[in-house]
Amino acid sequence: MSRDTILKERWDILVSRLSSKFSDGDPLELDAIIYLVGVQELGQYHKKYKKDEKVNLMHIAICRLLEPYGYYEFSFFDEEGWPHYKIKEALPPLKAGEQSVLMKQAIVDYFIEKGFIK
Repeated sequence: MSRDTILKERWDILVSRLSSKFSDGDPLELDAIIYLVGVQELGQYHKKYKKDEKVNLMHIAICRLLEPYGYYEFSFFDEEGWPHYKIKEALPPLKAGEQSVLMKQAIVDYFIEKGFIK
């Protein structure tokens, strides 16, 4: 099986499982899954977030997701418990489709690491 086929199968399984758990079965979009990763990483689940906090949660998620690829490195937690990352290496210029594939692969890897999917 090709790498793309394996990624698609794992992605579909992940979207299905997350969607049934968090959106009554309506398929979650990539951005929504990134947001969920941000909430998971922050660990403050039962809080209403303002718009700017939601953007920050997505930033946390992207940093955490791309950390294993060498683009970011965890730096510290601030006094409110929010994680901060520093850039290790600039992301290469990617087309929209390439960005999507990179993020999907990083998300699948994250949820495999967490034991949510195989």
